[in-house]
Amino acid sequence: MSYKPNIDLLIPAIDLSAMRAQGAGGQNVNKVSSAIHLRFDIQIADIPEYVKQKLLSGKDKRITQEGVLIIKAQSHRTQEMNKQDAFERLTEILVEAGKLQKARRATKPSKNAQRKRVDSKVKSGQTKVLRKKIDF
Repeated sequence: MSYKPNIDLLIPAIDLSAMRAQGAGGQNVNKVSSAIHLRFDIQIADIPEYVKQKLLSGKDKRITQEGVLIIKAQSHRTQEMNKQDAFERLTEILVEAGKLQKARRATKPSKNAQRKRVDSKVKSGQTKVLRKKIDF
């Protein structure tokens, strides 16, 4: 079972702001605010507690000390495409954090595997015995 976020329910915890994109782009980049800065407040979001804990305890540099996830989307030319890209990336992060790790079951090697291991040890021991000097 994994967590599938509904972005419409998370809107109160999301703050979007438009800004100018960085990098080359000609005259258009200097006058159009097409980049999107998405700020997602993990503390007030309506997500399961284990997802919050996993996000806050992780080593993700996009999460601030206050528990705010910051996503900057600027790869597209239009603001709408960047907004969509930011929401998709937020969804991916939440889905990844919502995956539950399978519990590890302790196992033993089979009898056949144990026997093969002992046989190989005996064989290598016999090889070493044959390397010894012979007494006359």
